Amino acid sequence: MQFLKDLALNNNREWFNDNRRRYEESRNKILFITELIIHEIHKFDPDVPIMNPKDCMFRIFRDIRFSKDKRPYKTNFGAFIAKGGRKSKYAGYYIHIEPGMSFAGGGIYMPPADSLKAIRMQIDQHPHEFVQIISDDQFQSWFAEMFDHKLKTAPKGFPKDHKYIEWLKYKSYAFSTPLKDNVVTDEKFLGYTLDAFRQLYKINSFLNQAVKNNEGNI
Repeated sequence: MQFLKDLALNNNREWFNDNRRRYEESRNKILFITELIIHEIHKFDPDVPIMNPKDCMFRIFRDIRFSKDKRPYKTNFGAFIAKGGRKSKYAGYYIHIEPGMSFAGGGIYMPPADSLKAIRMQIDQHPHEFVQIISDDQFQSWFAEMFDHKLKTAPKGFPKDHKYIEWLKYKSYAFSTPLKDNVVTDEKFLGYTLDAFRQLYKINSFLNQAVKNNEGNI
């Protein structure tokens, strides 16, 4: 956390190179935590295989080629845990470590058009199951809202007066819960994060069933 705070104040290559050892030490800690989380998730979500944590962790280097923001480094560590790692097309579990802005989350973010259509069809065909999962009291205590990334009108193929049109408008089905700095640095951090991920399991299974169904139709 202290490394990320210092990086935010000194986001340049010279400082980063002078502090590369601190970066490597911090990165290794996140890789270790990610590996532990992978093994624990696998126990309740067998679709998540035991894999190399490096396949789940995002690079700290920013792609600045087409950005007005020329800062070379991200000021966070992030890892997406799902079948296929960080580039997965499946719903999964995401951990984001950033001073003052850490969170645990998951679901599926900006899926390709065919997967998104399959998820909408899954909701259309099983609306009560979907609503029951995301309305559950325990789930709501962690993930009160879905990432607000929606179409303004009904998606193609669905009527505007569809009973569940507001759910079908979403372009991502992603959820997050904030993690305070004192939680991230506490010895109970791992258990706390896994409690959140256990609540995501049912919705991830629902979303991934749609993705799998779509694969079977291709």
